[in-house]
Amino acid sequence: MRLNRERLADAALALVDEEGSEALSMRTLAARVDRQVSSLYNHVSGRAELIELMRARIVADIDVRSFASAPSSAGEVVWNVALESWARSYLRAFAAHPNLIRLLATTAIGDLSTYQMYDAVVAGLRRGGWPESRTVGVMRTVEAHVLGSALDIIAPDDLITRDSADERFSEIRAALDPRFAESSSAVAAFELGLRALIAGLRQELSDL
Repeated sequence: MRLNRERLADAALALVDEEGSEALSMRTLAARVDRQVSSLYNHVSGRAELIELMRARIVADIDVRSFASAPSSAGEVVWNVALESWARSYLRAFAAHPNLIRLLATTAIGDLSTYQMYDAVVAGLRRGGWPESRTVGVMRTVEAHVLGSALDIIAPDDLITRDSADERFSEIRAALDPRFAESSSAVAAFELGLRALIAGLRQELSDL
């Protein structure tokens, strides 16, 4: 099969999904696509560019259309509706590739499609009444909740269990009753946190 940037991005993403971000190198990728390391440099400049190609793949699955189409109230965009929609889309994209979270969250962003996404978010917040100086802070607050929740969602089922808690810890044992499993799940925690964030942000905006 002919080698190109798209195939390399696919292979790099599969490698990180299966073996973790630490396994990503030009050498391991070359072995996966059955090529010499030198041939990869005909298509990408190195590991950093591979990371940005993978970032672009994830961003392509994050929907920001709600910031352009959110309903209006009293002439203002209902930014909170758009922000919730974006957060849920963001969560789905990263929960599908959890091994990428730490890698992308700790690597300087060069991918233009990521900045295009951020531009749409910031523009929607501005139309919703947020001052320019606060928009990136709002965006990053929601991002932090999403990324933490994505890790929580893919955590093992036995991460925190009633049986693992000592009898002395009666409060947490009671709260971990299987009857409460649905409301205690990682998904439920994400939704609770998102509602709390949005409520807090709405209050913050009204206080400005």
